[in-house]
Amino acid sequence: MNPLATPSPSALVHPAIHPDEHAARLQLAACYRVFAMLGWTEMIYNHITVRLPDSVTGGEKQFLINPFGLHYSEVTASNLVKIDLQGRVLDGSTHAVNPAGFTVHAAIHDGLPEAHCVMHVHTTAGVAVACLQGGLQQTNFYTAQLHGMVAYHDFEGITIHADEGPRLLASIGERQAVILRNHGLLTWGQTLPQTFAILWTLQRACEIQLATLSMGAPIPVPQAIAERCTRDALQFNPAHGAGQDVFDALVRQVDRIDTSYKN
Repeated sequence: MNPLATPSPSALVHPAIHPDEHAARLQLAACYRVFAMLGWTEMIYNHITVRLPDSVTGGEKQFLINPFGLHYSEVTASNLVKIDLQGRVLDGSTHAVNPAGFTVHAAIHDGLPEAHCVMHVHTTAGVAVACLQGGLQQTNFYTAQLHGMVAYHDFEGITIHADEGPRLLASIGERQAVILRNHGLLTWGQTLPQTFAILWTLQRACEIQLATLSMGAPIPVPQAIAERCTRDALQFNPAHGAGQDVFDALVRQVDRIDTSYKN
């Protein structure tokens, strides 16, 4: 297949698959449409990936990724591509996979046992803060909910080299919100909704910082207050749904617009 050819959104019709894989495909496809609705797209680039459960893979690490060449608004449950940690296509898909997405996401899915989902965006606010000396500042309602949760990774160029993986993992540690310096935002989580909730909060923090710095000097949030805000924030906590209610509400909005992601 010519990797530069424009793929068809319906290039692959899956035979019967495991119910757990079908559920993962449906949720991930819905998430791509949520991102499109929110404007968190970068042409055909960037990625959201989900690691498939052991019930599907038999213990091997496999994950779903978007077909390279399609806009997020074209992603469906059936055209998502199942790959392994080496980037090998496992489901017969005729779609190409973007090496820049595979390299980062494979490293995180492999190296962080709880990284069920990984999201990466190049939003204007996110990239702007990633390019700012000092990065995210503790100055607003949203940054205060991320106290101690944000990691930074220095820019090494386009992420297509596997040797960057260990350095990325060392930068991340156990922090689920990541600012890739000069590059963009990345989050990971135990579930897709939790990962989304962290990314939404990080993105919102960047948007407010961008607006604030355009007007003047911000008011710092004291560390003790930020620590309390992070403890009090429930949207990331599995005991309180970890963002499931927010994600469900956004999927309902998508359903009112276009349900073709279910195909």
